[in-house]
Amino acid sequence: MLLGRSANGLFWMARYIERAENMARLVDTGLRLALTQTSASSDEWASVLTSAGVRDLFEEENDAFDTATVTNFLLRDTGNPSSVLSSIDTARMNARMVRTALTRETWESVNEAWMSMHRMLKRRVDEQDLPAVLDAVKRETALIRGAFQGTMLRNEIFDFAQIGTLIERADNTARILDVKYYVLLPSAAWVGSPLDNIQWQTILRSVSALRSYRWTHEGDFNPANIADYLILNRRMPRSLAFCYRGIQDSLDYLADEYGVRQSCNEMADAKVEKLKTAAVSDVFDEGLHEFLSEFIRDNAVLGNQIATDFRFH
Repeated sequence: MLLGRSANGLFWMARYIERAENMARLVDTGLRLALTQTSASSDEWASVLTSAGVRDLFEEENDAFDTATVTNFLLRDTGNPSSVLSSIDTARMNARMVRTALTRETWESVNEAWMSMHRMLKRRVDEQDLPAVLDAVKRETALIRGAFQGTMLRNEIFDFAQIGTLIERADNTARILDVKYYVLLPSAAWVGSPLDNIQWQTILRSVSALRSYRWTHEGDFNPANIADYLILNRRMPRSLAFCYRGIQDSLDYLADEYGVRQSCNEMADAKVEKLKTAAVSDVFDEGLHEFLSEFIRDNAVLGNQIATDFRFH
């Protein structure tokens, strides 16, 4: 059995690599949605901070929800443990701890991404340069993922890292969806309006799903179809259903490896079954915000249960 310390390092290395990318995606969401604003842009940025789960921390030191202040906090502020810089620092620290469990290509890609992000973010980013910087963050994390997927043996080392990646990714997709539906739409009167449709397309762009959605739905930007695509479509790599099917697979491999099924296996199975049998109408009947809030809570509980079951608290 892999030592708990090593499993912990792999799990959190993967989570923080994914978190660095996801924070860039949330900032991208805020930038794009600010272009469709019907009120002050501060509303959009306050919503992004709420979605990221760091609004209270932000308000301890800041009182202005402007683009420069919020993006600096989400990208560069080392007092924010979820900022891009903090995330890549924590990812590299964990990668160093488990370096002998990683291929040379994976370690080098993590180290190079760390150096690149520190160069890019050594000073405040001008608003006009933000799109290029955000694209660069996403590109660097994609290179790590490519090295990892292309060179790592599919053993328990791979499974712990994969679980960390997918738990973090599912959390991010749910949060980005929640920003749109619950916080940003000015009122129910806007549902189905051009503004509503533009914001939904923006959400698809933010999770790199716009083109694949067009292939699947032939450009019909219907809110129910978009929610279905990002929540229930098991072939879309950032959907909640896809992430949980991957989590279930890796937990099943670990159960076979160790000869025991844990509480986390049952929790993942239950969530996969719910996502498999649900219809998007059920989600909207429950309330999209309520559904996503419950999912985010359950996802966090599963992450904690995995740490408990495999003894790497």
